[in-house]
Amino acid sequence: MGLRVCLVTPFAWSRPHDVNEHVDGLARELRALGHEVTVLAPSTRTADLVAGRRALLDGAEAPLVGADQKGRADMRGAAAKPGLTGATSGRDARRRAEPGVIALGPALPVSRRSRIGVPVGVRANLALALQRGRFDIVHGFEPALPSLSYLALRDSHALGVATFLSAERLGYPPGKPQRERLLSRLDALLATSPEVAAAAAVRLPGEYRVIFPGVDPELFHPEQKRRRIVLEWRPASRPLARSVLRELRELPGWELVMLRTKPLSGRPAVPRALAGRVSVRTARDGATRAPLLNEAAIFVPALDGLDRVTLEAAAAGAAIAAPPGLRAQPELAGAATARLAEDDALREHEGRKNRKRAEGQTFAELAREHDALYRKLAKRRRAAGNGDPLSGRDWIVCDLHMHTSWSHDCAIEVEDLLTHAETEGLSAIAITDHNAFGGALEALAATTSLTVIPGEEIKTDGQGEVIGLFLSEEIPRGLPFAETLAAIHEQNGVAYLPHPFDRMHSIPDAATLRRHLDEIDVFEVYNARLLFDAYNEEALRFARKYNLTMGAGSDAHVLQGVGTGALRMREFHDREEFLASLGSAQVLRRPKSLLYLQSLKWAAQAKERVR
Repeated sequence: MGLRVCLVTPFAWSRPHDVNEHVDGLARELRALGHEVTVLAPSTRTADLVAGRRALLDGAEAPLVGADQKGRADMRGAAAKPGLTGATSGRDARRRAEPGVIALGPALPVSRRSRIGVPVGVRANLALALQRGRFDIVHGFEPALPSLSYLALRDSHALGVATFLSAERLGYPPGKPQRERLLSRLDALLATSPEVAAAAAVRLPGEYRVIFPGVDPELFHPEQKRRRIVLEWRPASRPLARSVLRELRELPGWELVMLRTKPLSGRPAVPRALAGRVSVRTARDGATRAPLLNEAAIFVPALDGLDRVTLEAAAAGAAIAAPPGLRAQPELAGAATARLAEDDALREHEGRKNRKRAEGQTFAELAREHDALYRKLAKRRRAAGNGDPLSGRDWIVCDLHMHTSWSHDCAIEVEDLLTHAETEGLSAIAITDHNAFGGALEALAATTSLTVIPGEEIKTDGQGEVIGLFLSEEIPRGLPFAETLAAIHEQNGVAYLPHPFDRMHSIPDAATLRRHLDEIDVFEVYNARLLFDAYNEEALRFARKYNLTMGAGSDAHVLQGVGTGALRMREFHDREEFLASLGSAQVLRRPKSLLYLQSLKWAAQAKERVR
C-alpha cells in the first residue's frame, strides 16, 4: 500500500534549479512505486498561483499550469535532438502542465544570508495544504533556509524527512532553540554528499544518511562522442579553466565548451587564439544539458560545481577529469584532460566505467531507497487502539506524577498527600519520588481509599528522567537511558516519560526518543508545573505523531498542586487494566499559578532548612 508523501522545495518551480530537478525526478519515480506524491513549491507565474489556490480550496491536487518541469517523455524528446537545438524543444515542453504540484505563493529571493520571512498568506496556504493532505511523510529539501521547507517540517504533524544538497544553504534558523525544535520534528536526515552531511551536522547534529543526487539514464546516455571537452564554469574556478585552456592549445581537433549552470555566474574570458574552438553555453536544467553532455568525450567539473552535473556527465559516458588534490592544485585538471584526450582507450574505458556507476544512481534507485526509508519510518507509528475495552467501568480521576518528602525537593508527608488527594476528588495517584521508592512503599502500606501506583522518577545518565510505574523495588539513578527502561520492564513495570520537552531541565534528545519509542509505554503530554505551555504542546504533538499512549500529571511538590494535571480514565485494578484504560483516557488541565505553587515549594524548603 502506498503512502501519502509531500515533497516541499523552497525554490520557484517555474524556474530551473538543481533542487527542483532532484525533487521532480524523485517524485516521478515514487509515483511509479505506488505512492501518492504532492509537491509544494513557490512560483513566479500568476497562472500557477491561481491554479494552486484553486487546488487548495477544492481539497484536491490540480495541475500546475505552465510548470517549469516536464514529464519523462518531454525530456527524452528534447534530448533526442542533435547538438544544442533540442534545448528550445525542451523549453516548449516545459510549458505543459504537470499533475501533483501545487504552487503555494510567490517566490522570494532565498539564500544562505536571507532573513526574509515567508508572507502570511503563503503560510496560510501551506497550513491548509498540510491539513487537507493528511500526509504520512512530509519531506523538506534545504530546510536550513527561511522558506516553505523549513515551515512545512516545523509545522507538520506527519513524519518528517529533511534533505540537504548544499553546504552553502545552512544558515537558518539562527537561534539554537529553533534548530533544536526543528530537529525534534525530523525523523531522518539526508545529505547528497559526505561534505554536505558534515557541514549540516555542525548546525543540526544527528545521524545523516548520504544519498546520491539521482539521474535519468534515458535522458543522459552515451551517443556518438565528439572531440569535445565540457568544463563546468564557476568564477572561483578560473585557475582550473586556465589550466585546461593551456592544454587545449596542444590538442588539435578538440573543442572546449564552458558550461554555465547557475545564473549570474559571469562570462569567462576566451583567449583570442582559441576563439574558434572555445564556446560558452548556459544550460540550467537537465533537458538543455543532455544534448551537450551526451556527445561530450571529457567533462571537467568545477571546484564548487554541482554534483548533479558531474553525475549527468557520468551517465552520458564522458570521462571525468577530476584527479585527487584538484582543489589545492587546479592545474592538475589540465594535465588530466590532456591525458584523456591523447589516450583513446583510457578515455573510452573511463566513460564506460562512469556510465556503469551512474546506472546505480538513477532516480529509480533513489526512489527505492526513499521508499524503504519511508516505510521504515511509518512503522514507528503505533496502531490505533481498540476503542474502550473497559467501557463498563466507572470514570475516575488519576494523577500520575507527584512527590512526597522522600524527594529531596519536597516536604509533603505521605499521609498528608493521601488525605489531600482524597479531598481533591482523586481516585488514583502515582507516587513518583526522585530516585527514591520509600514514599511509594509507605503509601501502599497506608489505609486509604485511593488506588496507589508505586513508582519512582529516575535520573538517567545525561538523558533526562524516566518514571517507572507499578514497580516492586527501587532502581538506582545514573544508568543510561536504555538501561533505565530495561530495569523498569524487568520488574514488569510501565515506562512513563515525564516532561519530555521541558528545556528548563535535562531531557532526552530527539534521536534518543525516536530510538526508544517502542520501549516507552506512556508519554506525558501535560505536566502542570512546566514554565512554558509550549513544552506541553510539543509533547502532545510528538505523541499524536506516533500514536503514543498519553499520560498527564501535576508533578506536585506542594499540596496545592495535587490534581492540577490528571487523567479522566476508566477504573482499573492492575497494570494491564491501567494500560487498557489509558486508551480512552482524557487529559484534565486544572492549572494554578506556577509562581504561587513554586513560592509555596520554596517556602516549604526554607522551613525544612530552619528546622
